[in-house]
Amino acid sequence: MYKRVKEATYLTAEKAWSYRAILRYFYIQHERMKEFLFPEEIYAHLTQFSEFKDYTMEALHIDLDTLVKWGNLIARQEIGKSRTVEEFKKKRFRYQCTPYTVEFERMMVQMENMGETFGGSLERSQFERLYQSLLKMERIMLGIEIEDDEECAQLWDDVLNYFRQITRNTSDYIAYINSEEVEDRMQTEAFLVYKDQFTAYLRDFIIALQGTALQIQDLLLGITQENLHGFFKRVIARSEQIFRLEDKEDANLYEEYHEKWFSIKAWFLGDKHGGSEYEMLQQRTNESIRRITRVVQRLGERHLHFHSRKKDYLHLAKWFDSMESIEDAHELSSAAFGVFHTRHLYIDHFPTEDIYVDVWDEQPMEHETKPITRNYREKTRPGAITSNQKRKEEMKQFYLEERQREKKLMEKYVHGNEIRVEDLPVVEAHVRKILLSWIGKAMARKDRTIKTEFGTKVRVILHEEIVTLRSEDGSLEMPKAVFQFVAS
Repeated sequence: MYKRVKEATYLTAEKAWSYRAILRYFYIQHERMKEFLFPEEIYAHLTQFSEFKDYTMEALHIDLDTLVKWGNLIARQEIGKSRTVEEFKKKRFRYQCTPYTVEFERMMVQMENMGETFGGSLERSQFERLYQSLLKMERIMLGIEIEDDEECAQLWDDVLNYFRQITRNTSDYIAYINSEEVEDRMQTEAFLVYKDQFTAYLRDFIIALQGTALQIQDLLLGITQENLHGFFKRVIARSEQIFRLEDKEDANLYEEYHEKWFSIKAWFLGDKHGGSEYEMLQQRTNESIRRITRVVQRLGERHLHFHSRKKDYLHLAKWFDSMESIEDAHELSSAAFGVFHTRHLYIDHFPTEDIYVDVWDEQPMEHETKPITRNYREKTRPGAITSNQKRKEEMKQFYLEERQREKKLMEKYVHGNEIRVEDLPVVEAHVRKILLSWIGKAMARKDRTIKTEFGTKVRVILHEEIVTLRSEDGSLEMPKAVFQFVAS
């Protein structure tokens, strides 16, 4: 795991142009089931391209030796009869590419075909195939169907392959539709041509996914660990029957298979670390549909903003021309254009703040229209200064008496120099307001101590426990609060 992968050196070496061309030819021949190649055959292939017009056989041998040293090729000496003296003097080799090279080149071909955008797709059939494979697994575990070990191993491979295709294709496609390139294309007018096809594709996938995924979830919940262990035992038995010259690795295949099974369950059902990827896939697909809808709406509004109304007016003109009487034309005009010569009156006086009151339920209001002239001035009359001292004294006395009543009312709820919310009976509405205002003021101070409107100091202590404060106009759930009166 931590060793240097020297087999990948040819991809970034200085002479990568020749190394890659040589190994690509080896990969193509490997796919055609031709394993061993001679240098002459390789040289004949390379010299077909203009990039290798100055390439020599000596340079090819040097490159082949380098690739053998890096582990990309295996050199095997040809022990047959030599055809020339030169072949007799030099060892004649034939070459075979290594498994690392095959996988590297296979990956490079896939990446070259992929391009610079994400691939993937939302295939409904993949979920159905996975469901059918899991259903057959369950029937084998329950003894409903009898199959040999080879069929069990093939069925387990099908389950893993279908699940791998689902996870890879869906994640790649979601990344594709959320990529910057797709986002830019959605902002163009040309996207309107594909929006119905795009939306239908996502909608059909969601409908098929919801039906099949629920069946898969029921299957995953119904399969027990005992049945699963017996099935994996048959799969491992089949793998041990495959003939290999190499020593088999002492690996815990049971644990590996169980971990893969738990990954499938977590993808559809979730685990202790979070929700399922299936639900996340649904949310992202629905969000993509909503995003497409918003984009189409904005494009439509932009399109209508610059849209010519000439055809609309011509249609209206033909409609008016077809009217037989002026009364019918008046009715069409009222429907198409509304009422002509309407007056909009503005007044700065609002008799009520209720937004649900209708206009005809209000009393008529008077509005004086002032002339719009430069020299107009309102008529004023000199008036005497009236003294409001008596009225001020009366309001002051009323305020002090009101505060005194509230203070006496609060004092009756004080027990042991403190007020506990959980011990209060049903209190008056303004008592509740006073207590809440004390809490609000105390939260703004570091020591949680305030001076009340009655001239006393109160320290507010809040606990995490939730209690109910009952008052005449309802009940309020709030943190347990204690109001301690502190001596000045």
